[in-house]
Amino acid sequence: MKVSVIVPAYNEEKAIERTVRVLLDYLANNFDDFEIVVVSDGSRDRTFELAQKHQSESVRVFEYQPNQGKGHALKYGVGKSRGNFVVFYDTGIDFPPSQIGDFLAVLQKTGADIVIGSKRHPQSRVNYPFKRKIISLLAQICVRLFFNLKITDTQVGLKVFRRRVLEEIMPLVLVKRYAFDIELLALGQWKGFKIIEAPVNLHLRFGTAGTMKGVWQTFLDTLAIFYRLKIMGFYAKNSQERERLIREYRTTPWDRVFSIVSRILRMRPTNAKS
Repeated sequence: MKVSVIVPAYNEEKAIERTVRVLLDYLANNFDDFEIVVVSDGSRDRTFELAQKHQSESVRVFEYQPNQGKGHALKYGVGKSRGNFVVFYDTGIDFPPSQIGDFLAVLQKTGADIVIGSKRHPQSRVNYPFKRKIISLLAQICVRLFFNLKITDTQVGLKVFRRRVLEEIMPLVLVKRYAFDIELLALGQWKGFKIIEAPVNLHLRFGTAGTMKGVWQTFLDTLAIFYRLKIMGFYAKNSQERERLIREYRTTPWDRVFSIVSRILRMRPTNAKS
């Protein structure tokens, strides 16, 4: 069993070295065959340089420019990985690395295809802002309403997959940023893969609670995913047809509307003199 741990990082020069060291120590003492794949997502600081100091046969470091979003970084990392079990693990050690082994044990014991962390699991021990709790609850309501996705938390940065699952789903995923996890899990359920939630011990770092801009963009992306999956049937089309739609229509007219709206909302008003 080879385990690949994908670590996306954007401007994480203060946390990336500790993250790699702690992961490496845990994995080396618990797995015979593993790799850590660090992906610097267009970082503007020393993230890539510092991560490269730990480059070895077991630690592989990649970077691209410009910044594309965490979802893109994870997708890129999966493409570079070689393990038959793939772990998504956020930079910063918000979760003890021992939970990687716990999640893999759940995967094998239950026969699940995907195991995801959930802050709302009754056995979870979490420390994160009240605002984040409200956002998490609203996100749960949305994914249940739009996709009948019977999970309580899509956004936790610790997930474990069988490689064959990602090989089937990743080519379909379009979202690069905020709603990447929602699209990934909605497609996993649509494909009939078994998804299990597991408890987490989470100590969220200061400054990682998210913004209202991110919440709004996630909502717009989620609506677009719903339209593609439930109305347009985009994901069921063959690859040539999907590529044509992406090239000609930005996937759907709705996607174009959402894109325009989100750009308008991101624009800062300017003071013009008459």
